[in-house]
Amino acid sequence: MFSQFMFATGIENSYPTISGGRHRVDEMEKTKHYDYWSKDFDCVEELGIKVLRYGPPLHKVWLGPNRYDWEFTDLVFNDLKRRNMIVIVDLCHFGLPDWLGNFQNGDMPELFSTYAKDFALRFPWVQLYTPMNEMFICALFSAQYGWWNEQLKSDLGFVTALKHIVKANVLAMHAILEVQPHAIFVQSESSEYYHADNPDAIGPAECMNSMRFLSLDLNYGRRVSSEMYEYLMDHGLTRDEYHFFLKHHLKARCIMGNDYYVTNEHRVSPDGLTRPAGEVFGYDEITMQYYTRYLLPVMHTETNFEQGPRGDEAVNWLWKQWSNVLHIRNKGVPVVGFTWYSLTDQVDWDTALRENQGRVNPLGLFDLDRTIRPVGTAYKQLIKDWRAVLPTQSMCLRVPIIPPGLMVRESPWLFPDLRPTAPSNAEH
Repeated sequence: MFSQFMFATGIENSYPTISGGRHRVDEMEKTKHYDYWSKDFDCVEELGIKVLRYGPPLHKVWLGPNRYDWEFTDLVFNDLKRRNMIVIVDLCHFGLPDWLGNFQNGDMPELFSTYAKDFALRFPWVQLYTPMNEMFICALFSAQYGWWNEQLKSDLGFVTALKHIVKANVLAMHAILEVQPHAIFVQSESSEYYHADNPDAIGPAECMNSMRFLSLDLNYGRRVSSEMYEYLMDHGLTRDEYHFFLKHHLKARCIMGNDYYVTNEHRVSPDGLTRPAGEVFGYDEITMQYYTRYLLPVMHTETNFEQGPRGDEAVNWLWKQWSNVLHIRNKGVPVVGFTWYSLTDQVDWDTALRENQGRVNPLGLFDLDRTIRPVGTAYKQLIKDWRAVLPTQSMCLRVPIIPPGLMVRESPWLFPDLRPTAPSNAEH
């Protein structure tokens, strides 16, 4: 059983649509992962990393109800299994196949759960899943900011997208557990905070600081505040839908993934407009807010920083993030992993993928020629230095992860079948 602290990276695989759905932003294509996937996995191993956040391109794999093109996915996942890589499988990363439309589609949750189950059946050695990546950000950017997918700018659109995304996540977890009883879910979610600019902005900031929790509140079956309950009811959530989340959550099978970037903190003006605040509280303070709310094991599932003109900007950010992880861990928070995201540079994230400009963002551990960056060298050394130190010797602070090579040989008593009763069709 793998019992080490989970040092990880990820392959950036966003694929939202923009321009009214006419253009698909495929980060795997832009970063040439389809051509250099084997080299990319070599780079992961070069760093000494044994855990990879990775997902198939949903829009290329899922061709219709019960119709799939597994060719590329079989190729890469068979190679990952050969390498004995522990994969946190990212099933949906900010976009849906064209035939399914967008996140306003109420049929999506049920259909997606079938896809998740079929994936788990095809790759039974996979244990860790993020069914829907960054649910709050996906709904916000797609249906309230008007940037991606349905490109709406309304509270009704936001709540509709959010309830469909979270329901898809919950149903997918149930479906995966039907065929993979060892499954653990690492719910990667953006950790946000909104700072009031002045006393008149306290009200809007408090509202936004409640809204940031909505995706995880619903996902983990936590009752929302009275203000958020009224907001949800006023903008499209029904009582039955709300009680679905309270009844069918799978919190006990989850690790809370907290993503943190320098863009995650915001200044709020009295009219409710926001602008970047930069790093004010930092990862440790904001993650403590999420941890005290949900009391789940934590994994730092995303961070990065641009390599600037000095060449050490990203290295310094890595040190700062790792120091934050050690800080909350020393305060008693059960932190089980850390991730620099992503392995390679990204493209067009300087505009949050809203513009198809082809601008390379130097955020990776490697550049797009697969040459290691200074932050990659620093991360490799950090892993070497700290791997033998973390976690503590207590088995209670270790995640029961079974590497791919052992998955089919493990005895059932090592990880008991905790599968809940699946929700009936009448309750969906």
